Amino acid sequence: MTKAIQIDKTDEGQTVTVTDVTFEPLAEGDVAVDVAYSTLNYKDALAITGAAPVVRKFPMVPGVDFSGIVRESKHPEFKAGDRVVLNGWGVGEKHWGGLAGLAQVKADWLVHLPDSISLRQAMAIGTAGYTAMLCVMALQANGLTPDKGEVVVTGATGGVGSVAIALLAASGFTVAAVTGRASEEPYLRSLGASSIVDREELAGKARPLNKERWAGAIDVVGGAVLANVISMMQYRGIVAACGLAGGMDLPTSVAPFILRGVTLAGVDSVMCPQADRVGAWKRLASDLDFTKLEEMVSEVALEDVVATAPKFLEGQVKGRIVVPVAPDLN
Repeated sequence: MTKAIQIDKTDEGQTVTVTDVTFEPLAEGDVAVDVAYSTLNYKDALAITGAAPVVRKFPMVPGVDFSGIVRESKHPEFKAGDRVVLNGWGVGEKHWGGLAGLAQVKADWLVHLPDSISLRQAMAIGTAGYTAMLCVMALQANGLTPDKGEVVVTGATGGVGSVAIALLAASGFTVAAVTGRASEEPYLRSLGASSIVDREELAGKARPLNKERWAGAIDVVGGAVLANVISMMQYRGIVAACGLAGGMDLPTSVAPFILRGVTLAGVDSVMCPQADRVGAWKRLASDLDFTKLEEMVSEVALEDVVATAPKFLEGQVKGRIVVPVAPDLN
């Protein structure tokens, strides 16, 4: 039995409680992990508030990621005492997630945590930071280098945006940060942003082509913001898109793609192949400035997660939220 956040559904609607749940020994999956830390992500907020149909079966323990120590394993790749991290794979949606003291998962979903990253740092990075790394890798795989020009990051004060700025700046890129909160300019510049773009500049209806501004982009918003970003890309610019906070529609035309040779690279962190996951975590270990990472982090106790979740939907969250479940494991 362990403490967990549990989402359930009744005839009256959804309920969310912090309660004790019971796990049968390796009833699901082939590795049992004592969870040290989890996080609160945008998708978790949608699940907990019921604002979107994220949860596919009930009851459900949310939490799309976690770090911890292997308690028991039936798989040769992992043994008791191993430090591991998990991101995605439908955990917290179809399979009980990380906002609990124990997780039982498939070995194929786990990654051995690099020695230089602590369990807490792993969740300070979390799915948001790991996704940001995948986006940076996508830009670089498509040939983007710092000499090509400025890279714009939308949703800059959020988890993905914050880590993306730090990673890009560390790799020598000049970064423009998009935000609707002018008061956060000092925070964004501390992460490495060279300029600040008012979100309103990208909020209106996009023209097929606008003045060329950026060589690369990392977008977490989608919708009109992504359409405007695409219309402003330089010739052969690269856009890595990983989010849809602003909507699933993409009101643009083929003009940027066939007249400027713009590349739109979709980035999926949930079902990402294992080799790419391992590569992303190795890059995070070597490329991320952990001093800057710490500037992004706030902690929320497990008991306070439910009350904090709505703040995501209200645009009140900055950086990363770490949930210490059993921090003594660190």
